[in-house]
Amino acid sequence: MTFAGAVKNGFRTYATFSGRASRSEYWWWILFVVAGSVVLSLVDLALFGSDPRTGQANQVLSGLFQLGVLLPTLGLGWRRLHDSGRPGWYLLLPFLVTVGLMFVTLGGMIFATGIGAGMGQGAGQAMDPGAGMIAGGIGMIVIWLVQLVLLVLMIWWLTRPSDPGENTFGPPRA
Repeated sequence: MTFAGAVKNGFRTYATFSGRASRSEYWWWILFVVAGSVVLSLVDLALFGSDPRTGQANQVLSGLFQLGVLLPTLGLGWRRLHDSGRPGWYLLLPFLVTVGLMFVTLGGMIFATGIGAGMGQGAGQAMDPGAGMIAGGIGMIVIWLVQLVLLVLMIWWLTRPSDPGENTFGPPRA
């Protein structure tokens, strides 16, 4: 599939999560999204300037562009995983793991700082706040490591060759 064909097909199948997407279709689309974001970020900087307090560009056009390509990107990733024989919901693993680990980390910090009810001490007493910082720090390191592993795994899955012939998710795309 060509670059133009991938972009055209990405918008034509805007929110389609069934079927399969070839490797070239997916990666040409990703190149389009990255290039479009970079170009529109530069246009935003030229047109809208940057925030004097933070120095970051006001991202009006690039933000709208990224919002506009969110569903097609998710749909293409979903179908790309289907093409390599994996369920599309695997694309959501990094998000789901992060949310889960954040709840575990938050729970550990609440427990360690004694904010919860009683926790075996006097009603007004709290545990050492340093324990909460350690729990939070360890939790953040765990989240970072899990995200790194999931990133590598996701790239591995998205670069795998297509299943030859028909698989559980349908026939291959031409």
